[in-house]
Amino acid sequence: MARMANGVPAGVLHGVTWLKSRHSTADGNCVEVALLAGGDVAMRNSRDPHGPALVYTQAEMAAFIAGVKDGEFDAIAS
Repeated sequence: MARMANGVPAGVLHGVTWLKSRHSTADGNCVEVALLAGGDVAMRNSRDPHGPALVYTQAEMAAFIAGVKDGEFDAIAS
């Protein structure tokens, strides 16, 4: 299966389920992720659901999530 390109319009990713954190704000300040058929993960800005989606491999997402859990990005959210 061909890898989806970064910047693909999120609106063309049919048949995916977009998920967002329960910590997201009610006014839509969040990102959403969706598992793609080939195993990659798409990420979009919830305020622009048809805008560009960034596409990451499972390994890239696992490294990012591990960094979040380890507090490596805490300075960004403070």
